[in-house]
Amino acid sequence: MCAQNHSQSASLLTSVFTNRCPKCRRGKLFTNPNPYNFKSTMTMPETCPYCGQRFELEAGFYFGTGYVSYALSVMYLAASFVFWYFFIGISIKDNSIFWWLGINCTMLLVLQPILQRLSRSIWIAFFVRYEPDAEPVG
Repeated sequence: MCAQNHSQSASLLTSVFTNRCPKCRRGKLFTNPNPYNFKSTMTMPETCPYCGQRFELEAGFYFGTGYVSYALSVMYLAASFVFWYFFIGISIKDNSIFWWLGINCTMLLVLQPILQRLSRSIWIAFFVRYEPDAEPVG
């Protein structure tokens, strides 16, 4: 008998945050690892390079990621508001609320490529089931 060598695959959260295929959790969702290369920020291969899972399940599949991106942005804003409130304080008299607003608007613009990729990764993870025994293609 030959012992099979199965490598440990990543957890769901790890695969989502590292933008991996939800089926095998090994293949990369995006062709370019740098989210700030704006020409190819959202460029994805048609299928997973490891298991062959199609990444666009139907036409317009990723339109729903707008809702996920919105939720991530709201969670970021809520967390930063709580942090700012407890550690700096919020007041109109000293303009701290306007500083918070300006800093967070800037941060949301800077984080947008990361949030877009993360929302796509979360969205596809909702619809594709993990298969620990997914066989590599070719």
